[in-house]
Amino acid sequence: MASLNTPAILLRRIEFGDFDLIVTLFTPAQGKISAIAKSAKKSVKRFSGVLEPFSRINVVLAQGRAKGMPVLQEASLEDPFFKIREDIVKTVYASYWSELIYLWMAEKEPLEPLYRLMAHVLAELNRGETPVEVLSILFQMRFLSLAGFRPNFDHCHTCKTCLDQIRHASVVSDPSKGGIACPTCGIPTNGRLKISKGTLKQLMWTDTGNLERAARVRFAPTAISEGLNFLEAFVPFHIGKPPKSLKVLRSIRNTMNLRNSGRTPIKIDLTDH
Repeated sequence: MASLNTPAILLRRIEFGDFDLIVTLFTPAQGKISAIAKSAKKSVKRFSGVLEPFSRINVVLAQGRAKGMPVLQEASLEDPFFKIREDIVKTVYASYWSELIYLWMAEKEPLEPLYRLMAHVLAELNRGETPVEVLSILFQMRFLSLAGFRPNFDHCHTCKTCLDQIRHASVVSDPSKGGIACPTCGIPTNGRLKISKGTLKQLMWTDTGNLERAARVRFAPTAISEGLNFLEAFVPFHIGKPPKSLKVLRSIRNTMNLRNSGRTPIKIDLTDH
């Protein structure tokens, strides 16, 4: 890669030395790319206000010495999605989605449909017209399909009974088997959760067809809770690494739920994140 001019979503940035940043970019044609932004912390002209998490930017990268990290030469802002960073709940959801991509993707292995998905959910999250929980369900379901981990909701993994023929209203999720078990074959344990058949069907609807139409699937509060609990257990299991942002997301969501119910929220310690 002598030189690359590409759109990108900024997934992550970390400080490197006194003046530099290492940025992780998600690009449509090159996949995930880590690059060094030299003097980014002191350069007002080149990168000021551009290298913010979740921003959609255009970048020019140049290959560093030998097989070293590419150097970020230029960056211009296409869409800052600033309303995400103004809202703590939106920020932690966007951080979770970004970390899933960061943990799962190898460097320079393109997956353009995932780039389009991420760009879509960030734009919708910034717009604020679709509930953030529904966007997270949509993102995680489609992420699983694109990553090759789509859950099997068709039948019990043990007795092979079809979902519609299972007489119980709920089944048991089983991430280790890639899908579900009927109540006869599985019991809720660590990592296994009860989930209603109605919620499963709604999850399947979000995984098909047009993105805008899928985001309009109406979820009852119980279905949202079940869907998020299922996906936030299933996705980390299959990428093989627990996202640090998920712990923060759950803590903040728990605090918001307690506050909305009129109960005293627990104190959240974010010093380790």
